[in-house]
Order: sequence, then structure tokens, then C-alpha cells
Amino acid sequence: MRGDEFDVGDIAQRAGTGSIPDSDRIDAALAGAYERARRHDEGAVADYIPILARADAHAFGLCVAQGDGRLHEVGDTRIPFSIQSISKVFVYALLCDAIGRQRALEVVGVNNTGSAFNSVIAIELNRGHPMNPMVNAGAIATTAMLPGATTEANWHLVQTGLSRFAGRDLIVDDEVYRSESATNERNRAIAELLSSYGRIEGDPLAALDVYTRQCSLLVDARDLAVMGATLAHGGVNPVTGERVVSADVCRDALAVLAASGLYERSGEWLFDIGLPGKSGVSGGIVTVAPGKGGLGAYSPPLDSAGNSVRGQIATAYLTRALGLNLFASEPRVGEEA
Repeated sequence: MRGDEFDVGDIAQRAGTGSIPDSDRIDAALAGAYERARRHDEGAVADYIPILARADAHAFGLCVAQGDGRLHEVGDTRIPFSIQSISKVFVYALLCDAIGRQRALEVVGVNNTGSAFNSVIAIELNRGHPMNPMVNAGAIATTAMLPGATTEANWHLVQTGLSRFAGRDLIVDDEVYRSESATNERNRAIAELLSSYGRIEGDPLAALDVYTRQCSLLVDARDLAVMGATLAHGGVNPVTGERVVSADVCRDALAVLAASGLYERSGEWLFDIGLPGKSGVSGGIVTVAPGKGGLGAYSPPLDSAGNSVRGQIATAYLTRALGLNLFASEPRVGEEA
């Protein structure tokens, strides 16, 4: 995945603080990323949730959504898949928009656990604090904190909120929901443990049910790109023009995403990609270039950490080819050594 293995040409010299290249260059870079990544057949389709094992290992799509709403697509960008853990950052943004960053910070936190996404030990080691909203414990706590008098009211907020991020109505894949509900013993244990520490008010299993439905919403690579571009565009969906959350919320959500979006591999991701990103076990990855746009990738085969192999390779290529790395810089004119 290392970007220095790529020959992306002179446009790679563009600083991360500059503007995004024009449409022709985006299309060329997207085609290059697709051709490079599709040769790879490493990884395996997730099977710990039985229905996910049915995914087509050859499916692969990439979409870039610009801040002005223009879309650039290649490959299988309209194949639906369950959003899974990618939903976490968008629900966290909805929570911060609803109750404020300070309250969310107190209960959920923002620090990387350094442990697996479904770790129980991390909860115990931190005296019941879930640490951040990108791991399962933090995500379940986040969903449980959403305002609403009933479980269904909470679910309505999640479904409509994520639909506004995507710019279209998102629906639950009932088969995925049933499959996950039947196999989520570990998440049940996490929800009960959080409840015992007072991190969840009310019925922890009801909160878990909303979280499971949340993960079962169907999206495609285009949706992920638009959702990412909404965070990149200060909370305004670039396709619909609707404000979903505030610009301050986007800033906070992207900071958390950069720190913990790829779980224990977040440092490596930031080192190679230089942008906030989030993966899901269905094979999706959303990557956000603040002020510029979003990238949605879909390819089901995952590495040992549960991240799409082709999605990572393509994203690393595009980051450099389009000059998106947040940490890239170049000397001012006349200041070269």
C-alpha cells in the first residue's frame, strides 16, 4: 500500500493545501488507481457474519465526489452493500450536532484504544470508558446517546440522518440485519458491560438493536463518496445542497476519524494516506479530503485487520496522484534552499 511505490507523475507534487485538480486529471487518476488495484487478489471476504461471505470477491468500484457535486466513477460503483462500521463517523457527527461536542466527549471520548475494534478488555482497562466512537463500544454508546423518547425515535434519527448524508433514502438489508442479530454475542456483551459502567442509560440491548440496524443500511461506493464529501464540505451535501450538520461538527468528526478510523492500523493509514478514512467489513472505505471532496471505494476482500485490500491500494494512489495528503507541503516561491 505504500504510496512511494507508485509512479504517479508530476501532479503528485501538488501540495495538500492546494486545490483539487480539474475533472480530466481526476478521471485519469481514478482510472490509474483502478487499474493498479484491480490486479491484486490478496485478502479474503469477511465470513464471521454469514451473509457477508456471499459477496463477489471480484467486485471493485471507486467514486470521487467533489465539493461542487460533480461525481467521477469507475468500476462497480452501484453495487449495494451494508455500510457496517463506516456508519460510525456519521452517527457520531449526528450526535455531536444534537447534544454538543463536550457531552459526547465526556461519555464516548476521542482517544485510540490501540486494541481491536470489538475489544472487551479495552473497556475494562479504561474503567468502562469506550475511548472513541470508531470502535464498537464507542459506537454503541454513541447510538445509545442519540436523543429520542423511544428506540424507534432513535432509529428514525439514524436512518434519516445517514440518508441526508448520502442524498437519498437508505434502507436496511433485512437479511444482513437478521444475520448480524443472530451472531452478535460479542456486541451484546459489550453493550451489557457499558451499561454496568453507566455508559448506557436504558435498555442496552435496545440500543444494540438500533446499532445493528444502523450497520445494515445499504449503500454503494457513490453514496460513500457523497457522504464523505458532505463532511469535507462543512456539513453541506454537495449533491442536494442540504446542510446536514454544522461545520464545527465536521471538524471534530474528521479529527476523530483521522486518529481512530482504521482502528489499531490508524497510524499506518495516516502515514500512507494522509487523510481521515473509515473502513467496513463489507469492503467499503470512505476517505475525506477536507475542503475538496470524498472518495468511496468498494472491494470485499479484506486484509488481516479487516480493511479492503484494493480499496487501500487505490486510495493511496489517488492521495498522491491528486495531491490530497494533508501533510504534504512545498516551499513558497523564492524560499527554496
